[in-house]
Amino acid sequence: MKAFLLHWDADFDAQAKLPPEASLLTQDLDLETLFQAMAGGDEFLLDVARKVVFSAVKNDIDTILYRQDILKDCLKNSRVVSQLYDLAVEAIAREKKDHWLYSSERPSLILSGSVRSLNIFTDVLRRLRSVAQEHAGQFESRGFTALFAMLRRELSDEYLAAVQAHLAELKLKRGVLLSAQLGKGGATGKHMLRKPHGDPGGWLARLLRKPPPGYTFRLHPRDETGGRILSGMCDRGVNLAANALGQSRDHVLSFFITLRTELAFYIGCVNLHARLAALGEPVCFATPMPPGQRRHAFSDLYDVCLALTMGRKVVGNSARIEGKGLAIVTGANQGGKSTFLRSIGLAQLMMQAGMFVAAQSFAAGLCTGLFTHYKREEDPTMRKGKLDEELSRMSEIAGLVRADSLVLFNESFAATNEREGSEIAYQVVSALLEKRVRTFFVTHQYEFARRVSGSEEMPAFFLRAERKPDGTRTYRVVEGKPLPTSFGEDLYREIFGSVGNSLPDQDRIVATRSAAS
Repeated sequence: MKAFLLHWDADFDAQAKLPPEASLLTQDLDLETLFQAMAGGDEFLLDVARKVVFSAVKNDIDTILYRQDILKDCLKNSRVVSQLYDLAVEAIAREKKDHWLYSSERPSLILSGSVRSLNIFTDVLRRLRSVAQEHAGQFESRGFTALFAMLRRELSDEYLAAVQAHLAELKLKRGVLLSAQLGKGGATGKHMLRKPHGDPGGWLARLLRKPPPGYTFRLHPRDETGGRILSGMCDRGVNLAANALGQSRDHVLSFFITLRTELAFYIGCVNLHARLAALGEPVCFATPMPPGQRRHAFSDLYDVCLALTMGRKVVGNSARIEGKGLAIVTGANQGGKSTFLRSIGLAQLMMQAGMFVAAQSFAAGLCTGLFTHYKREEDPTMRKGKLDEELSRMSEIAGLVRADSLVLFNESFAATNEREGSEIAYQVVSALLEKRVRTFFVTHQYEFARRVSGSEEMPAFFLRAERKPDGTRTYRVVEGKPLPTSFGEDLYREIFGSVGNSLPDQDRIVATRSAAS
C-alpha cells in the first residue's frame, strides 16, 4: 500500500537532509513565520512544512500540478482530510504504545507483538476504507482518486475477515504445533510451525474425540534447562512466521507513517489558507513553466510573511518580466524594495512546493536552486570586515549555484565605496548571467544600475519603488529606470523637519547620502 500524495510515483523522503542554503533562506525570507502559520502550534506539522518547502526546487512541473490538484481537494474537503490524518495518527500512536510494552527480539514474542499490531492496523484500515467509500465522490484529484481506489480494492470485507482469521490463528491459543527432523545425536532441525488439525470444537468434543496416535514427552515442572531447550525449539519453529508477520507489520506501519507525513503538508496548507482568508488576502495557484524560460508575471503579489506578522492586508505588486534573466530594483528608501524581493522568493518556493501563492496571479519558470545574498550587520568579533563577509558568502553561493538557479541580492556589496561596490556587483551579476542564473538585485548603487541600463550585453528589467511628489511612499514597486537619488532628503525632512530652501545644496547632498547609507 502506498499513499502517493506528494509524488505520483514515490513516497516523500522525510529523512532527507535540508539543503545547505536553508538557514540563510529562513533568515532572509522570514520563512519561520510561514512555517509557524502552517503548523498552528503542532511540532510535527512544523517539521514536515520545513522539509517539503526546502525540497521544492527538486520538483518538476508534473509534480507541482499534481500537488496543486490535491491541495484544491483538501481546501474543499478539509474536514474529511483531517479525519484521514487523525486516523493515521491514531494507528501510529496505538501501535507505538503497544510495541513499546511488548518489544523483544525473541521470535515468539515478535510473533505475538506483530499479531497485536496488525489487529490495531486492521481496525484502523477498516475505518479508513469507510471514509474512502463515503467521500470518494467529493474528490477529483488524481492523488486522492488513486488512494481511495486502492483502499477500496485492497481492503475488501472478505480480505479483512481473512486477515483477522489468520491473526486469530496465530495467537496460538491451542498451543504450538511444530514439525522437526531428527539429526545426529537426536538433535532437531528444520523446525516448522504447523496449523493445528481440524476444528477443535467445544470442550466436550475435545473430551470425547479420540486423540491421534503419537508419543508424549513431559517435562518436570522444575526442569529449567529442559524448559529453555523446549522454548528454543518453539522459537525456531515460529521464526519464519514471526519474520513474515513482522515484515507485514512494518509495511502497514510504513503506510500509516507516510500517509500521516504527506497529509501533514496539506493540513499545514489548509491552516495557512485559513489565516490568509481571515486577513482578506488573495491567493492563487501559480502557472509553473520550464526552468529555461525567463519569465516572472504576477499581479498583486505580496509578502505573505509580512501579512501574517502585521495581521492585516499589505500592499501587493504587479509586473511582467519576459525574456530577461536580470531584474534590478531601485528607488526611494523604505519604499518596499526589500519586501518585494522577499515576496519573489516566497512565491517561488511556494509555487514549486505545490502550494498556492500569495498573489492574484503568478507565473514563473522553475528554478533549480534558490539563494539569497542580503546585507548583514557588522561582525561583533571584528574578525572579518563587512565586505570580506559579503564576498565570503558570495563564494559559498558560487559553489552551490547551477544553471537556472535564482539568486536574490539585497543591497549587496554596499560595504565599500560606490565605485568599487558597483564594479563588484557588475562582475558578479555578469558571471551569473553567463551561467544562465536568474537574478533579482535590490540596490542603492546608481553607478551599477546605470551601467547595466546602458549595456546591450546585459538586458535587464528595471523596477523602482514608487514615490509620490510630496515624498509619500506607496510601498509599491513599478517599472521604471533608476534615478540618481534614493530620496534620503525625505528621511532627513521626516527626522529633522522641513528642509525647504534654507539647507545649502552641499548640505542637502550630504543629508541625502547619509540617509541613503
